Amino acid sequence: MLVLGVLAQAAGTMLVSTPAYLIPLLHLERGLTLAQAGLVAAAPTAGMVATLVVWGHLADRRGERGVIAVGLVLTALLAAAAAAASGLVLLGLLLALAGGASASVNSASGRIVVGWFPKERRGLAMGIRQMSQPLGVAAAAIVVPPLAAAHGIAAPLIAAAVATGVCAVLCAVGIENPPRATSAEVAAAVSPYRRSGFLLRIHTVSALLVVPQFLLSTFGMVWLIAGLGWNAAAAGALIAASQFIGAFGRIAVGALSDRVGSRARVLRWVALSGIAVMALLAVVAALAWSPAAAVVLVIATSVTVADNGLAFTSVAEAAGSGWAGKALGVQNTGQFIVASAVGPLMGALITAVGYPLAFALAALAPLVSLPLIPRDDEHAA
Repeated sequence: MLVLGVLAQAAGTMLVSTPAYLIPLLHLERGLTLAQAGLVAAAPTAGMVATLVVWGHLADRRGERGVIAVGLVLTALLAAAAAAASGLVLLGLLLALAGGASASVNSASGRIVVGWFPKERRGLAMGIRQMSQPLGVAAAAIVVPPLAAAHGIAAPLIAAAVATGVCAVLCAVGIENPPRATSAEVAAAVSPYRRSGFLLRIHTVSALLVVPQFLLSTFGMVWLIAGLGWNAAAAGALIAASQFIGAFGRIAVGALSDRVGSRARVLRWVALSGIAVMALLAVVAALAWSPAAAVVLVIATSVTVADNGLAFTSVAEAAGSGWAGKALGVQNTGQFIVASAVGPLMGALITAVGYPLAFALAALAPLVSLPLIPRDDEHAA
């Protein structure tokens, strides 16, 4: 179940991440501004925002297997349609619809981990599941630049369509739904949002921590190419390496939260680390020292993705089986609303003040999150 969940999420993330790695083509060759190219890159994320809670509700009521399989089939079809789109407006619309379909995986694959793993191993298991997102980004970083350079925008989208289509078949055959609360139990359960403010605080913290994460995933490669003079292949390889390292970082912090016995405490440590690495990246960017920039970018990318699994596990544990899908949908909705704004807003900010100051300002997001992180975890009855 864990392997299938990882594959499904990685394929969906590859589709959502593909437009970000088309930014150099759109900006440098098609003449779009960074803000315009960032808007195209944000289209799949914007589509996810509209459907995450709906998919989560369906997963709570109907089961994970059908939700994941149907969502990935729709994603594959829409990605193939986007590859054939003739204009940027139609391309953006189809990417938004494909992103909305891919959102089926986010809540449902998280429910699989929560449903099949006990609490004392859930942090590690969710860390493994969450590594699927940086792996999907890494796959896009490796595949998209050379395909786009050789064959244009359509080829990377076809690759994403193939990946999501194959995973749809695997999940339809292999996933078994975990036990869930009965309809009567769900109806009788008190909403976890009425019980305390824990979930709202975690949602808010996660949304803030998205800012540096998506800044680096969207503009990290552009900075290496346009700001430091790297070629596209070398920049893509470095971004892919950073995503692989970040994937294993998620496993490490998940296992650490199992050992410490607190997701919230480890989440605070990750936020503090995020402040430090973004400040350091700003300094290195100001100095324009390429070797140091490569090392710090890898570290910063790894640190800024480490919080996702911790927060995701905390939300699922606090919500309980009857509410986990909806709560995880709300969790991702908040994150992707912010992520959708990061592309165009940070593109405009970079244009106005440059990369060093933009990196420094991004460190304010984890700083603001610190007082909002709960002192300890909360669990559903």
